[in-house]
Amino acid sequence: MSRQRLEHYLEQMTLDEKIAQLLQLAAPFYDEVGDEGQITGPMESLGITVETVHNVGSVLGVSGAEKMISVQQSHMKNNKHGIPLLFMADIVHGYKTIFPIPLAMSCSWDIELAERSAEIAAREAAVSGIHVTFAPMADLVRDPRWGRVMESTGEDPYLNSLFARAMVRGFQGSDLRNDKERVASCVKHFAAYGLAEGGRDYNTVDLSERQLREYYLPAYKAALDEGAELIMTSFNTIDGIPASGNRRLMRDLLRGEWGFEGVTISDWAAIKEMIPHGVAEDEREAALKAIIAGVDIDMMTSSYVHYLAQLVADRIVDEALIDEAVMRVLRLKEKLGLFEKPLRGADVVAEREIIYCEEHRKVAKELALKSSVLLKNNDVLPLNKNQKVAVIGPFAQSRDILGNWSWNGSTELTKHLGESMQAISPSNIIIAEGCSIDKITEQQIHEAIKVALKADILVLALGESSEMSGEASSRSNIKLPEAQLQLVQFMKQLDKPMVIVLFNGRPLDLHGVYDEANAVLEAWFPGSEGGVAVAELLYGAANPSGRLSMSFPYAVGQIPVYYNHFNTGRPKPSEDTTEKYVTHYLDIPNAPLLPFGYGLSYTSFTYTDLVLSSNEINETDSLQIKVKINNEGKFSGVETVQLYIRDVSGEVVRPMKELKAFRKVELAPGESREITFEITEQHLRYYHSDFSFTSDSGRFELFVGPNSRDTMNAAFRFKK
Repeated sequence: MSRQRLEHYLEQMTLDEKIAQLLQLAAPFYDEVGDEGQITGPMESLGITVETVHNVGSVLGVSGAEKMISVQQSHMKNNKHGIPLLFMADIVHGYKTIFPIPLAMSCSWDIELAERSAEIAAREAAVSGIHVTFAPMADLVRDPRWGRVMESTGEDPYLNSLFARAMVRGFQGSDLRNDKERVASCVKHFAAYGLAEGGRDYNTVDLSERQLREYYLPAYKAALDEGAELIMTSFNTIDGIPASGNRRLMRDLLRGEWGFEGVTISDWAAIKEMIPHGVAEDEREAALKAIIAGVDIDMMTSSYVHYLAQLVADRIVDEALIDEAVMRVLRLKEKLGLFEKPLRGADVVAEREIIYCEEHRKVAKELALKSSVLLKNNDVLPLNKNQKVAVIGPFAQSRDILGNWSWNGSTELTKHLGESMQAISPSNIIIAEGCSIDKITEQQIHEAIKVALKADILVLALGESSEMSGEASSRSNIKLPEAQLQLVQFMKQLDKPMVIVLFNGRPLDLHGVYDEANAVLEAWFPGSEGGVAVAELLYGAANPSGRLSMSFPYAVGQIPVYYNHFNTGRPKPSEDTTEKYVTHYLDIPNAPLLPFGYGLSYTSFTYTDLVLSSNEINETDSLQIKVKINNEGKFSGVETVQLYIRDVSGEVVRPMKELKAFRKVELAPGESREITFEITEQHLRYYHSDFSFTSDSGRFELFVGPNSRDTMNAAFRFKK
């Protein structure tokens, strides 16, 4: 459809009809049953007319091909211009086939597999009638207290950017108009939502512009550069102004500097929330600030519908602002081919064949295998099929392993850990609940001890319920609930080998877990095939290869704790120093319990022969870095070789380390391989005090290793 045709639609609409295109309503407005899992925030009466509903531009929360077809067909009959609805939903880590939560997914460090998971999610969503997914979440997060950390891909801007790009590619493909098995991607939450003070959701964000550009903006920019069609505003303030009314952020930077021409949408009721934020006296002022800032779609408030027309009549808002917002919405509908095929990919028959099919579940299992991180292993894993194993804990038989934002997933179809282990070793698995998530009784203790005494080895399945992470699920205490820590102590007293498997949505304070167990496997919320995948990892049918994308704190008092921190003028010379006047805590170490990039395997890898092609490079040179990786263990395994760089003397302070590249290499027992990295001047650039993105001459340190802590080191000079 030509731009002229879209402009014709625009010319035919009244001002009220145009404004309605900028309103997004939830499923109940279409006589559909809302689902708590897909609709967030307060539901309140919007005071809108039936006519407005007939002219509205988009809807969220309607799912299932039959429902979507019914709503769209009814809408097309009632909309006199024949303008179809956009159907949107949060397809964060799967539609019906649920993949590991994004934080877990990022621990796979497998960019191609993440892209494949998004492609499958899109395929299932599209056939069920969805046009747009509110994903990926590109918020960089350094605070595990924040509940939405489970939606993030961790603490590193480079890794975040790679995953953001991959998810957009997977969701959208290369031809949205003709590929009806893809959906448009809405990257969120712009901007810096993951920096909420104290890890408390919706809280204030306050940071320098240089920090914003250096760490928090890159992943959003990467998603947009990959072609993401939409971007969602965040709930928080940036420089004292809520994102939904922040003209400098949304119009000057996003549209002006970056050239973004796609659709912007508020998060749920975020425009109206400018009132309690204290930057708008009423909805009229909130609507004014949002439209001037450049927010196209108002999600679930009536601020635009009630006040934009009057603002135009009062000559406070130029109708051209509304026209350009409506044109962006119409252009997205045209890109999706909705004017020609309003039902797009929705197909009741195909839906039954596609969603949750065996092919999709195989990929979900593969990603669950690669996302789990072995945190500790004192020679007790893998298990032997002949061992008598007691599986104890609230997750021994729990199917609550999909994680938050899996609103269309089916826990009843998910196999829990206990039955998955029984499928591998039918006669040697005994099970006890031990405790619930947050309560423990004498009867549960008695039964757990009784079962444990019959076993050769204990597997404790512990963690958070899925509702303990996600939106509005921040925690100040990120240890396991006390009942589960008590269970660990009761089992420890039996003096039997003990493996702990963790199902959770955030990095935890592992005191009372890591120090007590012989082995710890971080399974996260592993998705539809998670139970099966974890069982296979425990028995060695697969070798753990996950690596942490976020540091695990030693204690909550360290937070935020992250690998790419700055040095100080009084650095701590070593963790065991007794020196007083250096930057340190009196009662805990500076370093996290487990660093970024960390993860063990059932085999052992060594690094040798680190060689640089030169000790000095210039702007046109490239530096070749070679290192030899050796598998010295008894199992085949995958090692993630990580390359970090430090700019020793910057124009502004630079991090102690920054991830610049990584390679995944699979080696058989006794096999060795040389890995080569290439560094150019582009890898050395950063934001200077004047916000120029450039490099400096000087000395650079280089680190290669299995994580951000345990590395081989070298150095080179760069000369402009």
